[in-house]
Amino acid sequence: MGKYLVVVESPTKAKTISKILGKDFEVASSMGHVVDLPPHSLGVSIKKGFLPYYRTIPGKEKIIKLLREKAKGKEAIYLATDPDREGEAIGWHIKNKLARYGKTFFRVIFHEITEDAIKEAFTSPQDIDMNKVNAQKARRILDRIVGYFLSPLLWKKIVRGLSAGRVQSVALKFVVEREREIESFVPQFSYGVEGIFTIECKSFKAKLIRFGTKKAPFSKKEEAKELIEEIRGKNFFVRSIKERDYRKTPPPPFITSSLQQEAFNKFRFSSQKTMVLAQKLYEGVEIADKMVGVITYMRTDSYTVSEKAKRETKDYIRKAYGSDYLSVKDRKYKERKQAQGAHEAIRPTDVSLTPEELKKYVSPDLGKLYELIWQRFLASFMKEAIIRTTKVEITSQDGKAEFLLEGKKIIFDGYQKVTGKDEEAILPLLKEDQQIILSDCRLVEHKSKPPARFTDASLVKLLEEKGIGRPSTYAPTISTLIKRNYVRRERGHFIPRELGIKVCDLLMEYFPEIMDEDFTAKMEEKLDEVEEGKLEGVKILEEFYPSFRDRVVKATQAIKKHQEVTKERCPKCGSFLVVKWSKRGKFLSCSQFPQCKYAKSIDTGVSCPECKEGVLIERRNKKGYFFYGCSRFPKCRYTTKKLPQN
Repeated sequence: MGKYLVVVESPTKAKTISKILGKDFEVASSMGHVVDLPPHSLGVSIKKGFLPYYRTIPGKEKIIKLLREKAKGKEAIYLATDPDREGEAIGWHIKNKLARYGKTFFRVIFHEITEDAIKEAFTSPQDIDMNKVNAQKARRILDRIVGYFLSPLLWKKIVRGLSAGRVQSVALKFVVEREREIESFVPQFSYGVEGIFTIECKSFKAKLIRFGTKKAPFSKKEEAKELIEEIRGKNFFVRSIKERDYRKTPPPPFITSSLQQEAFNKFRFSSQKTMVLAQKLYEGVEIADKMVGVITYMRTDSYTVSEKAKRETKDYIRKAYGSDYLSVKDRKYKERKQAQGAHEAIRPTDVSLTPEELKKYVSPDLGKLYELIWQRFLASFMKEAIIRTTKVEITSQDGKAEFLLEGKKIIFDGYQKVTGKDEEAILPLLKEDQQIILSDCRLVEHKSKPPARFTDASLVKLLEEKGIGRPSTYAPTISTLIKRNYVRRERGHFIPRELGIKVCDLLMEYFPEIMDEDFTAKMEEKLDEVEEGKLEGVKILEEFYPSFRDRVVKATQAIKKHQEVTKERCPKCGSFLVVKWSKRGKFLSCSQFPQCKYAKSIDTGVSCPECKEGVLIERRNKKGYFFYGCSRFPKCRYTTKKLPQN
């Protein structure tokens, strides 16, 4: 039995810290938040200055009881929850629950779970930061007010069980607006000319940039075809060769948003998956029978790096790659105004632990993510890569046709020594005035593309750029949109579902402020000011609530549920069937419900390829993923992720 009790959020974190602190410390896990606002009521007294009524989360009674038993007789209780608003609030709530059982409480903060960081934190404990607690409280109350009053309106108009939220609703708007841009997009066509030139028995492609006074590409196909006929048969020579060396700077170390973006781009990891893997790397993995936290805290928007980590990283680069690869000076990166400088960027806790070594002990996905973080962090302290670009101007003897041939060669790989080199385009040795043979000339059609649908990477990037949400909210926001059936992820891209479009349009009509990205971003800035001690959380709520409540009253009076009547008759009572909504989508129901309870799914019209008798119906599994199944289930168990053609 230890002298001191240490409370953290997760069992993995508890296991790692326990082995570092030794027998004098007993480490226990709260399994996250222990209290919250009640689930089925507002839980906030507006008249009493937005006073929250916290309740023990169902299922957490046993955990609180266990923590109280462990707290008895301890000389001190250390609150070692995560170093952000949520972690501070969890620590504060735990302190309130254990106040009668502990004499002294300390708050310990660390950004990496290593022996040095943990011991340093415990030698200089702090008090609970009430500014952080107040910021989390204000955010929670604000989100509860929005959700509590908007959700019933969605139930009244569409279907029970829907939800709306400050950040998720704006994210939904982005996805819906992008889909409408795609639907209204009209492609534009242009036509270029590509020449195939033979140099020293090798062929290279060059693009036509000018013919006479006309610049490529061309708007008319026939015009480009006519030029091709004129160009064929002409003699060409190298008119000029221009070389330029430029320095390519390494990207900064990862913060939460950039890690989620790069993990999706490289491995197609969803934001949620990336954060789950990063959490495991932070809390500790088992290496040679020892629990070790191998990266720093993964919810951060700061590029700050500790002086100790800088020294260790520079020493490693000198030893592993040589001094020629070490950057002469430390780089500074532009951060957003509200970035939390007390946090560090996401980095390895020990750069000498190479990805190759770690991969022996962890799953492939954990190994991939660690390698991404390790490479990016080392690269940020290395020299720029030096790239030489070569532009060769190839001109016809009569001076009418001008082609451009481009090459790229890496002169010094610099930081790309660890991240991997850019693709090169090596050209043969050429001289000015050298004769060159045009072996072929062909038409290249360019069709403008509509804007791309959002992915995890691009949506997180936009949310960050607009100042909507914070590092801890990106992944949960996307997960909520999918869980609510507002958005569907298909091959990594987000497609709004009809239900999501309905919700978005209703909120846009009656609550434009909630759907305004500027308003939402300013609200985030105000919450940051609460955390900095510059603003009281209650002031935000007092400014927001009156106008919001007025809009709720007006919307409640104006909104009426629309019912779409079909021409199809109910096979039981003969009444018309109507379209209704559930959380899983549309279905058909008898208009005489509840007297007649007949209902059926709306099928896709595609015959089941296996039994030939049923039709395919869109279904959703417990994890929220969509698939198509036969209407004759369970007699026919055919399923497919992709809808086949009839």
